[in-house]
Order: sequence, then structure tokens, then C-alpha cells
Amino acid sequence: MQNRRLCSAEANWAARTKNNKRGIVRKGATLLEVAHLDYFRYLCFMSKKRELYFFKDYFEKFYDDQTEKVQRKILWTLRIIEQVDRIPEVYLKHLKNTSGLYEIRVQVGNNIYRIFCFFDLDHLVVIGHGFQKKTQKTPKQEIKKAEQVKQEYYESKE
Repeated sequence: MQNRRLCSAEANWAARTKNNKRGIVRKGATLLEVAHLDYFRYLCFMSKKRELYFFKDYFEKFYDDQTEKVQRKILWTLRIIEQVDRIPEVYLKHLKNTSGLYEIRVQVGNNIYRIFCFFDLDHLVVIGHGFQKKTQKTPKQEIKKAEQVKQEYYESKE
């Protein structure tokens, strides 16, 4: 393994999973953990159109509760958002009647998941919380929570 600095995504992942700062996978790591580290290494060496910022632990709580298959699809969708110049609405859609909120759209089989996000500057996508969608319309309490996360983010920047 190369002796190099980790990018921010790798460093965050390594810190959360108690890997050392050189990115060496700890003894006894699961295959999923190794796949996550490989994914973050991959992200560090490609040209990205956008940066993702996971605000607090809102996304992590949602992500950890999902199955491995759903987690892989979420990571794949996030990669699309980072890489693609013009993101198709099937993956990222602006929510009407909100103050700049978007939903990242993930579908695995018949299950539909939504992750709220918003833009800070032109290239920084701030990722908030997610939920499994069970009705046609996005529940108002989920939108309200996303608005609160957005407000909390901007207040923390001041």
C-alpha cells in the first residue's frame, strides 16, 4: 500500500472505524468495511464535480440501519451526484415549496429511500438525514426535519 495522505472522505471513514491514519485496514475488518475504504480511495483520485459534506451524524444513523444491498446502492447514487455534470432527476430532485432542499432518490427493488440535502456554494452538497418512503408524497414532518437540519448547518457556520 502506498504511503500517502488520505483524502478527507477516507480520513473521516478511517477515524470512524478506528483505522489508523495511513489507511491500513484494521485486523478483523469486515468485507463491507474494506469495500467502503476502497470506495473512498476511488473517490480521492477522480475528478469530482461536487463535494459531499455529511453534516453531523444524521446520514450515518440512517445509513447504518440499512442492509448491505441498500448501502451499496446509496454509495452508487452518491457517486453519481459527485461525478455527473447534469444529474438526472431520477437521482436528485428539487423539492417544491422548500428553501432549496433536494432529495437524493434511491430505489432498491420496491423499496424507496430519500436522503435530504442542499447546496452550500455551487459545488458543496450538504447531506442531511434519510428515511424510507412509504407513501406517494414526502411526509411533511420529514421535510420539516430537513429544514431544521439546514438551519442548524447555517447556524453552525456563523
